[in-house]
Amino acid sequence: MSQYVPPALKRRFPKVADLAPLMQFKTPRFGTEARVQAANTIWDLRDIAKRRTPAAPFDYTDGAAEAEITLRRAREAFLDLEFRPGILRNVAAVDLSTEILGATSSMPFGIAPTGFTRMMQSEGEYAGSRAARDAGIPYTLSTMGTASLEDVAAAAPDGRNWFQLYLWTDRDRSMALIERAARAGNDTLMVTVDTPVGGARLRDVRNGMTIPPSLTLKTVLDASYRPAWWFDFLTREPLSFASLSRYSGTVAQLIDSMFDPTLSFEDLAWLRETWKGKLVVKGLQTVDDAKRVVDYGADGIVLSNHGGRQLDRAPIPLHLLPDVAAALKGKTDIILDTGIMSGGDIIAAMALGADFTLVGRAYLYGLMAGGRAGVDRTIEILRGEMTRTMKLLGANKISDLNPDHVRLLGTQ
Repeated sequence: MSQYVPPALKRRFPKVADLAPLMQFKTPRFGTEARVQAANTIWDLRDIAKRRTPAAPFDYTDGAAEAEITLRRAREAFLDLEFRPGILRNVAAVDLSTEILGATSSMPFGIAPTGFTRMMQSEGEYAGSRAARDAGIPYTLSTMGTASLEDVAAAAPDGRNWFQLYLWTDRDRSMALIERAARAGNDTLMVTVDTPVGGARLRDVRNGMTIPPSLTLKTVLDASYRPAWWFDFLTREPLSFASLSRYSGTVAQLIDSMFDPTLSFEDLAWLRETWKGKLVVKGLQTVDDAKRVVDYGADGIVLSNHGGRQLDRAPIPLHLLPDVAAALKGKTDIILDTGIMSGGDIIAAMALGADFTLVGRAYLYGLMAGGRAGVDRTIEILRGEMTRTMKLLGANKISDLNPDHVRLLGTQ
C-alpha cells in the first residue's frame, strides 16, 4: 500500500525565481548610528554604553547607594506587575500625547535632571535637550549639569526646558540662579528635597570617582579600552557646571559642601513666592509629605527616591503611587521616576495614576552608547514600546488608561 506524499513535501531542485526573494543581502553598516539602531531595548543600549564608557562614569550612572537594594526593588516593582488587556477594541490609531503642567507633551515622559552629564558622553545636555525638543517632550537641566542654563536655551530655544534646583545655604546665590532660569525661558522649576546629605554611593568610592575624572594608573588602563571616550573628553571644553564653580573632589563631598541640611517647609513657601512659573517638588516618598507640599503651593510632585542613590531601602515610587493618586489626583500633577527601563513601565505608571514620568538612567545609557543618536534611539524605543503596549491593552489614548489595566502582584 503506497503512502501518499503531499506535493509540498516532494524533493525538487530549487528554481532561481524561488531563491531570489530569499537573497536579500544588506549593505553592512558601521559606526555609532548603526550600532545604536541595532539596539532593540534600553538594556541593549546599556550593554553598548558599558563597553564604550570608562568604569567610573558608567558606574556613577548605573549604581546606587550602599547595597543598591532600593534600585533593585524599584526594578522588581515594574517586573512584578500584571497587565490586564481589553480585547476587541479598535486600536488602529494610538495617541501618546498628554497634558503636563499646563502644556502638551507628545509622550507621557520627559528627560530627568542628571548631574555631570558631559562626563558620561561629551555631547551631554546638548544632545538631551535637542533630542527632547525634536521629540516634543520636556527636558530638565540639573543644577549639577555640565552645561549652563543659557547654553541649553541657545541649543534648544524652541524646546520645553525645565530647571532642577538644589536650594543652597546661600539664598542669594539660589535667587540669582532662579532669576537666570526665568530669563532663559524655563517654564518649570523642579526643586529636589531628598538630599540633605549625599548618599553612600559605594561604587563611586571604590572607583575613586572625582569631578573631573582623575588620570590615575587605574583610569589610564581603563581608558586604553575606550579611546573614543577619552578623545572626546580631552579634546572638548573641560567640564563646568550650570551653577557651580569648578570643583575637585568626590560627588558626596560636593553635595555635603553645597546643600542645606536645615531646609524646611518654610523654605518651600519662600520658593513659591519667589518663582512665578510652575513649581514642582521632587523627592516625595510618603503620602503625608506629598499632601503637605501641595498645601504649600506645589503645582506638581515627583514621587522619587533619587533613583536609589540616596537612602537605601527607601519607599518604591511605583508602590507609593496608588495611595498618592487616591489622595491627590486632580489636585496636583503627579510625576513618577526611578526604575523605568521600558515603555511598558511608563504605561503601567500612567495606568496606576501618574500624570507623567521622567527617565534618567535610560536616557544616559543611550547617551553613553551613541551621543545624540543614542538619545534619539532611547526615545524611539520607548515610543515603540508604549504604542505596542497601548494597543495590546486596548487603549487609544493616555486618558483611557486606569488602574483596571494593571495589577501589582502580591498587593491586590
